[in-house]
Amino acid sequence: MTRKLFGTDGIRGRANSYPMTPEIALKTGMAAGRIFTRGDHRHRVVIGKDTRLSGYMIESALVAGFTAVGMDVFLFGPLPTPAVAMLTRSLRADLGVMISASHNQFEDNGIKFFGPDGQKLSDECEVQIEALMEKSLEEGLAKPRKIGRAKRIDDAQARYIEFAKRTFPKQLGLDGLRIVIDCANGAAYKVAPAVLWELGAEVIAIGDTPDGFNINNECGSTFPEAMQRKVRERRADFGIALDGDADRVVMADEEGRLIDGDQILGLIARSWAKAGKLRGGGVVGTVMSNAGLDKFLKTMDLKLGRAQVGDRYVIEKMLQGGFNVGGEQSGHIVLNDFSTTGDGLIAALQVLAVVAQDGKTASEASHVFEPMPQILENVHFKRGAPLSDARVVESIKACELRLNGSGRLLVRKSGTEPVIRVMAEGEDEKLVRQIVSDLVAVIQEATT
Repeated sequence: MTRKLFGTDGIRGRANSYPMTPEIALKTGMAAGRIFTRGDHRHRVVIGKDTRLSGYMIESALVAGFTAVGMDVFLFGPLPTPAVAMLTRSLRADLGVMISASHNQFEDNGIKFFGPDGQKLSDECEVQIEALMEKSLEEGLAKPRKIGRAKRIDDAQARYIEFAKRTFPKQLGLDGLRIVIDCANGAAYKVAPAVLWELGAEVIAIGDTPDGFNINNECGSTFPEAMQRKVRERRADFGIALDGDADRVVMADEEGRLIDGDQILGLIARSWAKAGKLRGGGVVGTVMSNAGLDKFLKTMDLKLGRAQVGDRYVIEKMLQGGFNVGGEQSGHIVLNDFSTTGDGLIAALQVLAVVAQDGKTASEASHVFEPMPQILENVHFKRGAPLSDARVVESIKACELRLNGSGRLLVRKSGTEPVIRVMAEGEDEKLVRQIVSDLVAVIQEATT
C-alpha cells in the first residue's frame, strides 16, 4: 500500500479542505493512538503547534481522537517542531505531534508525528496509520473509565529555552553581539529571542507578532529580505531567519549577505572536524546541495553524502553512515548530538559559537566556500502530473545534453506542495540560467 495522505513531512494541505479537515485529524488521532497504545500504562501524547488560525481546529480534533482511544494529551501551545521532538522523549510520551505547515502560508496546515524516540515516523508506520483510518475505528474506542484526559503544559517553552541554551558552549557568551532574529510570526516567536537574550546578545526581534494570519508572510527563512534589511538598518552583527515551525534557518552576515544551509553545513563541518567532534567522515546533504560544498569538504578530506530532499531522508542517511551533521540548502540543519530533527535555532547557535570563539566578523567566518552557479525556479500547478508529459520529458533530456557533463540538472515534484522544482548547476552561469528558463517555460505550457 502506498501513502495517500502522508507526504515527505506528514499530512499537509489547505486548512478545512481535504485532507486537512477536522474529520481527517480526528481519524488520524484515533488511528495513531491505537497503534501507539502498547502495554498497560497510561499512554500519553504531546501536541505542539505553530500560530496558524486553523491550529485551534486541528488541535481540538486531534485531542478528541486521542482521548477517544484512551490516550492522555499534553498540550504545549505554540512551540517549535524540534522542541516537540525533544519533549516527546523528555516526558516519556508514546507519541509526539506537531501541527504546522512549516514554511507554507497561513491558509495551509499539517500534522506530523514523532515516535517515542523523538524520530519522525517511518514510511511503514505512516502506511499503517492510513490503513487503520480506512477501517471502522469504533472497535478501538476506550471504555468510559479509560477515556483520556487533556491538559495544558505551562512550562514547555521554558524547558526548551533551557535545553537550547545548554547546546551553546559553556565558556562562551554572546555579549557584545547585536543580533536580528526573524521568527516568521511562527512557533518560535517567544523562545528564540529569549534564548539569544539570555546568552548575552542584544536582540532585535522581527516577525514576533503573530495574529493567526501572518505566519511566513514576507518574513522568515523563505523571505529573508526582511531580516537582511533589518541587519543593515540596525548595523547588526548577525541576522537569523527561522521558518514558521523553526526547524529551518538561514542567516545573514553584518553586511546583510545571505548564509544558506550549505554554508552553515560547511562552517560547522570545518569547526567540528578541527575539534575532533565530527563523525562519519563528513556531512550529509541532499541532491540539491551545491557542488561548491562538495569541493570545500574534499579539501579537508571530508565527504558529502547526498540524500533525497527532505530532512527525514537526511536523517536516515545520517543514521546509516554514523554522521552527526546533516542538512539541506534550504536551512534544515540536523545536529543529532543535540536533536533528532532539524532545529533552526540550535544550528544558528553553533554558527554563533564559531563567531564568538574565533573573534571574527560574520562575513569572515561564515562564507566558507564559493558556490557554483546554481539556479532554482518553482513552477506551481493545480492538477495532473506535469513531469509525465511527453514534452517535458523530451525537454529534460535535451537540457541534459546541453549541459554536456559540465553540470547537473534536477527536476522534481515537491513533497509538501503542488510545485515542480527546476534546478540547474554548472560553471557556465549563463547556460545554466537559460536551461532553467527554457525548461520552466515548457513545464508551464504543459500545466495550462
